[in-house]
Amino acid sequence: MSRLRIGVLAVQGAFREHRRALERCGAEVEELRRPLDFGDDVFKGLQCFDGIVLPGGESTAMGVLLRAEGLLDALAACGRAGMPLYGSCAGLILLCREIEGADGKLVEQPRLGLLDARVRRNAFGRQVDSFETFLNVTDIAQDLRAVFIRAPLIVHTGPDVEILAEVEREETAFPVAVRQGHLLASSFHPELTPDLRFHQAFLDICRNRR
Repeated sequence: MSRLRIGVLAVQGAFREHRRALERCGAEVEELRRPLDFGDDVFKGLQCFDGIVLPGGESTAMGVLLRAEGLLDALAACGRAGMPLYGSCAGLILLCREIEGADGKLVEQPRLGLLDARVRRNAFGRQVDSFETFLNVTDIAQDLRAVFIRAPLIVHTGPDVEILAEVEREETAFPVAVRQGHLLASSFHPELTPDLRFHQAFLDICRNRR
């Protein structure tokens, strides 16, 4: 079987770290920037990939750039067609159906809206409030080192969303890794550690959808 071909959105954020992790897992990786890279039909061009990664960054700016470049609708169409997508941190926010600010109020910003979940931006605070912990992620890894940087928090999930890992905040457990069929998302940054198990899990989803 040929190597999996994965696209990594390279608008901003830690896309190079994602690329290196995926390549270490044996995947062929291409950075995605402009719709011109895919010819006249962006949706058809994206379909040549087995899966796409949406990295961290600033979710509002990423959404605006994706919309301006014509990639937002194309990525959403790919997700609806069953292409595996993985979003970390800001990528998780872009995947979600509903987004709220740190004050808990809904905000309007460009998003894919594929993941049946509501997410709160910057739920853990500012950059100085970043932290690391170890998580047990269902069906993926035990004692996975997880890096949280200005991380979002999932505050509600629909019935088809599987919660893979949680963290406690103010005596309440909140999901920080979820899966909905071919969609995978995490509040943390697995690309910032040498542990490849989370990326390998995404590649397994891609391989099973091939």
